[in-house]
Amino acid sequence: MITNKLVTFKKILFLAAFGLFTVSCAKHSTSGSSDNPWKKMDLVVKSIPQTHFENKVYSINDFGAVADGKTLNTLAFQKAIQECAANGGGQVLVPNGKYLTGAIHLESNVNLHLDDHAEILFSLNPKDYPIVHTSFEGTELMNFSPLIYAKNKTNIAVTGKGTLNGQADSTNWWIWSGGKDYGWKKGIPSQNDPTNREVLVDMAEKGVPVSERVFGEGCYLRPNFIEFFECNTVLIKEVKIINSPFWILHPIKTNNMIIDGVTVNSHGPNNDGCDPEYSQNILIKNCTFNTGDDCIAIKAGRDGDGRRVAIPSKNIIVQNCKMIDGHGGVVIGSEISAGVNNVFVENCVMDSPHLDRAIRIKTNSKRGGVIEDIYMRNLEVGTVKECVLKLNMFYNVYGSQTGNFIPVIRNVSLENVTVKNGGKYSVWAEGYKESPVENITLKNVKIQKVDSVYLLKNVKNINFINTYINDKKVASIKN
Repeated sequence: MITNKLVTFKKILFLAAFGLFTVSCAKHSTSGSSDNPWKKMDLVVKSIPQTHFENKVYSINDFGAVADGKTLNTLAFQKAIQECAANGGGQVLVPNGKYLTGAIHLESNVNLHLDDHAEILFSLNPKDYPIVHTSFEGTELMNFSPLIYAKNKTNIAVTGKGTLNGQADSTNWWIWSGGKDYGWKKGIPSQNDPTNREVLVDMAEKGVPVSERVFGEGCYLRPNFIEFFECNTVLIKEVKIINSPFWILHPIKTNNMIIDGVTVNSHGPNNDGCDPEYSQNILIKNCTFNTGDDCIAIKAGRDGDGRRVAIPSKNIIVQNCKMIDGHGGVVIGSEISAGVNNVFVENCVMDSPHLDRAIRIKTNSKRGGVIEDIYMRNLEVGTVKECVLKLNMFYNVYGSQTGNFIPVIRNVSLENVTVKNGGKYSVWAEGYKESPVENITLKNVKIQKVDSVYLLKNVKNINFINTYINDKKVASIKN
């Protein structure tokens, strides 16, 4: 009996000690992370594997490609890529000249490389884009292939200083948006016809399997430009991308991707520059974005489809980029239902009278999602139209967006930021009473020429540390 009591007593002591140890470790870990999250960013950057390719070159010209800008070269691209992959990989070379093609589907261990004066012109015929498993505005479906597409591939790249030209304008793909600014007129079908986009969203909410969400011809849902779907170890470097039908760079369910030195110049509807979705360990650096929509928009699925997939986007890093025109410089949402965390933005320049906001988080009670641990530092902002930082839980487009999935936005930090012309508000933050926007910090921030210091609704703990707006120091708000 005494022995049993001693054993029990020893167990209690061990568990108590272990409990104290784990609590101590947890506190230490949390404190270390919050004190210097940038160390975590450095570890993520170092952990991203680099692409490596065999020293073999497969010129598309050797497979029948004709650089006249008129001959359709889809088969030549396909043959070159397949031959390269079958022989262990290497470089599929696009020599100088103009090459017309339909969809390009990449294989593992293939680097599609464009010479400096090479231009790939993508066909305007939707029939040149076969139906594949893809996504439209955060909802998975079977639809037209992205212009460049890879699914379940590893060690792939698109590189070189040439141009990728989607050829979209107000006379073709952009008309499908239904927007009056893109050549739309009454009687032309669009994605917003009740039989198109709305049907897709309804299918997802009802749990219809993706394989049965078949769209394509007659449904007017535009394809993404470059989409890497469920891929790993990816590089996009130095190319110039223009005139996209829809979203431009779209890693979805993809991990370990570097986007380096890319120039995006495309002003069509929904022409987001880069949309990482359900993706992790994504490094975007040294890029220029001049777009018709958000420059960078971090996504995590729409409504029920996002909750079905349930993969948060995290460890998204943006460094040394330039944002010109766009709805926002770095944006999180609105398709965000699976959540976003650990976003790091540093050493960027944002400046244009046509840039609406510098930093924006947008969601609503249909989307939901937990958005947390967003860190930004060393930003130079010239002119923004609306505000510097906008955090909005009531984003509203496509009709009523009220549901039962109250979002969470917390732990957002801006440090060492200068703004010459801040627009209407320095900070615009709106949350719910039961879920306020929480823990916002502006440290060493200077904003000039802004109409109002802030617009706040249901915000808890907004900290202004050495922050000056219109040359006046701003006090923190604790509530």
